[in-house]
Amino acid sequence: MWIGRLALAMLVCLCIFQPVHAKTDLNSGWEYRWGDSPLDSDGVPEWVAADEPEQWNAIGFPSNPPGRQNREHVWYRINLPEGHWREPVLYIYSVDLIVQVWLDGRQIYQYGEFDDDGRGRFEGWPWHSIPLPEGFQSKEIYFRIFSDYTDIGLWGEVAIMERPELTFYILKNSVKSLFIAGFSVLIALFSIIFALLQARKKSFASLALFSLSSAVLLVAESQARQLIWNAPLAWDYLAAGSYFMVPVAMALMLEQWFEDQRPWLINLVWKIHLGYFVLALALAGTGFVDLSSTFPVFDALLLASLTIVTVFVVRRFRDLSRSQQVMLVAYGVFCTLLVVDMAVAHGFLPWWRVPVSWGALAFSIAVVMIALAHYARTQQYLSDLNLSLEHKVAERTARAESLVRREQARVRLLTFENEKARVLNEIIAELQDCISLSQTFSVLARRLPDFCSPMKGMLYQRIENGAAYRLLSRWRYADEPSPPERIETPHGPPPNSELPLGAPSLRPADPLETVDSTNPEAGKLTSGQLCLWISIQSATEGTLPVALLFVEMPNELMESESQFGAAKLFQTLSQGIQKIDVTISGISLREELQRYSYEDALTGLKNRRYFDQLLEHESAVAFRSDKPLSLLMLDIDHFKRFNDSHGHEAGDSALKAIASTLVRHFRESDVVCRFGGEEFVIIMANTSLRAAFDKASELVAEVRGMPIVHDGLELTGVTLSVGVSSWPECAEAPDSLLGHADRALYRAKEAGRDRVEVN
Repeated sequence: MWIGRLALAMLVCLCIFQPVHAKTDLNSGWEYRWGDSPLDSDGVPEWVAADEPEQWNAIGFPSNPPGRQNREHVWYRINLPEGHWREPVLYIYSVDLIVQVWLDGRQIYQYGEFDDDGRGRFEGWPWHSIPLPEGFQSKEIYFRIFSDYTDIGLWGEVAIMERPELTFYILKNSVKSLFIAGFSVLIALFSIIFALLQARKKSFASLALFSLSSAVLLVAESQARQLIWNAPLAWDYLAAGSYFMVPVAMALMLEQWFEDQRPWLINLVWKIHLGYFVLALALAGTGFVDLSSTFPVFDALLLASLTIVTVFVVRRFRDLSRSQQVMLVAYGVFCTLLVVDMAVAHGFLPWWRVPVSWGALAFSIAVVMIALAHYARTQQYLSDLNLSLEHKVAERTARAESLVRREQARVRLLTFENEKARVLNEIIAELQDCISLSQTFSVLARRLPDFCSPMKGMLYQRIENGAAYRLLSRWRYADEPSPPERIETPHGPPPNSELPLGAPSLRPADPLETVDSTNPEAGKLTSGQLCLWISIQSATEGTLPVALLFVEMPNELMESESQFGAAKLFQTLSQGIQKIDVTISGISLREELQRYSYEDALTGLKNRRYFDQLLEHESAVAFRSDKPLSLLMLDIDHFKRFNDSHGHEAGDSALKAIASTLVRHFRESDVVCRFGGEEFVIIMANTSLRAAFDKASELVAEVRGMPIVHDGLELTGVTLSVGVSSWPECAEAPDSLLGHADRALYRAKEAGRDRVEVN
């Protein structure tokens, strides 16, 4: 926000104040001379005192003279023009790399430190404002340059102007970049907020990283940076970091867009650039290399990456959504301007101010337009939904008016409904106190009889993945035969009973020809019963009926003159069940999310995160109770070779088979986790080293001859290497077992694999 306010203030200043004098560009009359001048006894370079015109060569602009041949020193000179100035300064856009300026045999300016050999380290790329003394007109000014960079000399533009004029000139050239940088920061902040609130956190995080990197790059490369903070080298580090991070952010976003295609190439691109970001800044920060030398290498790397990414994206461009295509086009504009700016920086194109900020603005505008389009579609959807709701409200109002004639029956049911609402609220409150889905069934079995009164009823719980349902409770069947304890539902549960629109009569469930497997004489469920599903909304299986509620209307409510009462009772019951569905769906979703956070999706084992927390807990328990704790770390031998030979799907089958074997092989008290890739770990509490070693040896022998079934074929050749460690026999502290087991595993592999080692 402060960047935006600064840009606005500069814009106002530029509109109010106008420069007094136009700048005088020094674009001709330059001469150069390779090498470095010897110094006289007073330390003054001899070349500024002796006029040797035969040693000097004309050049159009003082940058990169011909015939460099790895030379690092060059001198430039020019005859300063006539003119009248009040506070004259010599403005230089940039210098590669350090410079001394001499006029009338006196040094009037220096940037960087020259050693005895005339060399020095990179100090940054600022613009230079060199005050000119009185009487400088028509005199020759000399520039002593040292550079071990790809470019040598002055760069960009050189001009004489008034000091106030220079300030406004800098502001005028920077206000656009600062304004766009502020806009990009705003987009980055919104992206960070959305990343914290939305499900697609990675996409918003990548967008935030790109926008923030672009903003920092624009500010760090604008000339106004020296007016904000006069620390050129620090700004160049910021510019390098943000410049190096731009392809990382975009490659991350592309990887998420194409994640279903496993874009290993894009993954490799962002990892290489991230590695270069860390390595280049670390080497430059510790002084091993100059920061300036990191830019040419990155530019070459960026060109190669852009070529690879462009080929990859063009071939899959049609697979992207319209908004993603727009963002890619905008990013292409930004990258094109970066490449043009790169070409100018390396002298492939004549110098001009490449509007890189317009590329960032194009990307930001694309993001804003996409957001506005999404907002417009959302508003249209809400409008349509509102119209639909209004239509439904109108329909319900019409039905309500037709029910006015039955006001007397509704009054009789009012007390009944209030009681049902009270009971339902109590049920919902008790359900909300449940931690797991299994706890909710005891609540339902205990409280549903009150809610369903005066109807008879039975509650069945889903078992065996829906192949059957078992009886939980029954009520108001005092003198009648017992219902079946188990309902077989191989083809799915009976249909959910509904109240047809426009008719008060109830539709019973289809008769179930199912007999209790433990009590064949129990009889069949009657065809007059109504079936209501108690369902959850699962993230993986959709609507899932976890329980079946069977109810029967009392005869007095099923008579023709009481059909309204029966319908109203069923409606109340149905709406209550829907609220119960919502409540237990929330509990189920919470369980699912917790399970996914600790469970490996492929093998069904606990994951690395769960292992880390459990090992810390078990270590503390073992240390406190002074009981042994053993840890096994195992790895599938030559798993990459197995994948290469049989394919990754066969590799997944092997991982699942090994996981299943581990679960069968170890005790229920032992915890088996997938550590990562083809590695597994087993925590064996209260187990000695001897017992753990024997168990590991049995496992290795069992797996050695175990076939892997994939696509109907039996694949062989899978073996395990196991590292075993135990406290207190092997480790000084329980929490160091992982390192010991890892070293033991390494020893097993070094010893030829398919074996168990102890450390």
